[in-house]
Amino acid sequence: MTKWLVSTALVVAAVAQAPNPCLEFDALYARIRDRRIDRTSAVAQVRALLPQVRAYDAAHRAGAAPSTAWRFPLEGYGAESIGGKNGSGYQPKGYDWFDGRVSKGHPGHDLFIHDRDRKSLDDRTGKPVIVVSMTDGVVIAYSPDWDPESGLRGGRYVYVYSPAEHAIFYYAHNASVLVKLGDVVSAGTPIATVGRTGRNAAENRSPTHLHVMCLAVGDDGYPRPRDIYAELKRAASAHPAARR
Repeated sequence: MTKWLVSTALVVAAVAQAPNPCLEFDALYARIRDRRIDRTSAVAQVRALLPQVRAYDAAHRAGAAPSTAWRFPLEGYGAESIGGKNGSGYQPKGYDWFDGRVSKGHPGHDLFIHDRDRKSLDDRTGKPVIVVSMTDGVVIAYSPDWDPESGLRGGRYVYVYSPAEHAIFYYAHNASVLVKLGDVVSAGTPIATVGRTGRNAAENRSPTHLHVMCLAVGDDGYPRPRDIYAELKRAASAHPAARR
């Protein structure tokens, strides 16, 4: 972490004049996702860009929230929405972020909403379910549009980088995206609505859900899966959902 703090200090003074690093990261991720860049180059570029993103975040906020300030990502829901038993939905074996669209495993958690009709609306309210950022961070990649013919598994997705956690958070299968690249968000900021976009999530057999994943970035610049089941439960307890 010290290396990253030093790197951030070196670029923070010039952040106002530099291109928005989030635009660059989004373009880089599209190449990684679609397997249009070799792994060595991709790792090097991620390692170079994240200190710039940290500096961008530091220049646009007063301070970062600690991990204890995490928020549960589904507005109006709590830990009961987490799929599997005791976090069993988290299956990271074989996953590598740099494998892009052909990556294996399920290194995250699915959070299910009440939607019997598969219309991406809450059965209790008839309204969309809001997705909020779990942590403070900055939007570094997203897909506000989705082509069902694309084969993308995540559909409309949002990536938020958290400097405090030095981790990248992924929110997938959204019906709509409420943020744009470079937006600096706080824990609890609305970023999307739950939907059914993505190769498998769009199928009628799939219950409507939000897929969340956390990738902890090592000093080598490699984002690796981190199980956040305990953090999700703690956030749900700290901020009880307002039942509709």
